[in-house]
Amino acid sequence: MLTDHQVRTAVTKESHEWFFAVYFSHYIKHETAPFQKEMFAISEDENIKNAVIVAFRGSAKSTIMALSYPIWAILGKQQKKFVLLLSQTQNQARQLMTNLKQELETNEILRTDLGPFQETDDEWRSFSIVLPKYAARITAASSEQSIRGIRHGTYRPDLIICDDVEDLNSVKTREGRDKTYQWLTGDVLPAGDKNTKVIMIGNLLHEDSVLMRLKQNIEERKLDGIFRFYPLLDEAGNIAWPGKYPTAIEIEALKRTIGNDISWQREYLLHIVPNAEQVIRPEWIKYYYELPNDKHLLYAITGVDLAISEKETADYTAAVSAKVYILNEKRYIFILPNPLNKRLSFPEALQNLKLLSTSIGNGHKTRLIIEDCGYQRAIIQQLKDEDFPAEGFDLKGNDKRTRLMLTSNLIESGCVLFPKKGAENIIEQIVGFGVEKHDDLADAFSILVLHITKKPYVVPQIFWI
Repeated sequence: MLTDHQVRTAVTKESHEWFFAVYFSHYIKHETAPFQKEMFAISEDENIKNAVIVAFRGSAKSTIMALSYPIWAILGKQQKKFVLLLSQTQNQARQLMTNLKQELETNEILRTDLGPFQETDDEWRSFSIVLPKYAARITAASSEQSIRGIRHGTYRPDLIICDDVEDLNSVKTREGRDKTYQWLTGDVLPAGDKNTKVIMIGNLLHEDSVLMRLKQNIEERKLDGIFRFYPLLDEAGNIAWPGKYPTAIEIEALKRTIGNDISWQREYLLHIVPNAEQVIRPEWIKYYYELPNDKHLLYAITGVDLAISEKETADYTAAVSAKVYILNEKRYIFILPNPLNKRLSFPEALQNLKLLSTSIGNGHKTRLIIEDCGYQRAIIQQLKDEDFPAEGFDLKGNDKRTRLMLTSNLIESGCVLFPKKGAENIIEQIVGFGVEKHDDLADAFSILVLHITKKPYVVPQIFWI
């Protein structure tokens, strides 16, 4: 194969794995791992339109998918005409193209079989390489750039590879995660055609990251595709790449070169590691699928964090409701789904709270617990004047973090339960407290839980008061 051009091109045209072995043999230092063979198979399978691949650092995922695959996709049997490489920043996009360009310039056997090549600057201000022999083009761009309407002649992108489109900063807030997800679903996926193949490679940085959202979409069959997860060590301690790390001795040696357990957990074991200052951990959250029988019900109640303004920069009025039950002589707080979380004027807030009070009490007025300070006292008094059971909540000088921290034991012990659906925003704010832009639901939740737990549970004559 190394000496016969016809044999070489015939074999490598059919197989990306053989193509890599021939043209990228200088990257092969260890025996190919089973998960790498699966990545080659994913690239070759034209029935897979969307693939999300999460693999440990140093797994060769970028070398296989973002360096070798774009070239094979054009030269090989897939005959792609327009390959689009995407990353988070323009500098990263240019680095991807620099790596490709370097291979094409210095790899003599590749130049002989694929050349000539032309480098161009295009209207998207990204780097491109044109392969005239195949009427094909490879372009690199970033999430900072618009790719709407991007074409190579009559071709829309028929292979899109996204390599690390998120980092720790971009996933910190919902706004950042939403921005990346909207760019992917609004710009990237529609940029292709019906036969376009999309490969997403990266790491798990957040429970609500783009890769996790895509994983959920695939599992719920909202998106056709596959999700593959390759940690260096699985739960049983099996090594993913025995050719490079044959025993635990090599694994420990690698770990010592990292010197940071959080980086080790995140980059190599693919664990989603929470921020060191995180108050509530995601693994503490317990769920329920339906409410218990009303014979065990003590009362229904709502905690309110009031913000009266409709300005775009204003906080949201948040109201989190719950039903409190006694089960096996123990008190449980069942958070109700679909909390109130809107920018509201004073009249709108008043009306929404009155509706909420009666709706969770099946027509009866239930208690509203509202932070007792400043202008919020006005709405407490107005509710009382209209015969609604509103109460002020004394903060006792505790800040929001302290209040949330005081609820942590109840959450971890399972005394506070969340609905399987409808409480995603509450959970997001309490788990991401301190980095999420908004914390109104988290504060309403804390007010609710702390008010419930500060009083002994005496069964009232009527649960809704």
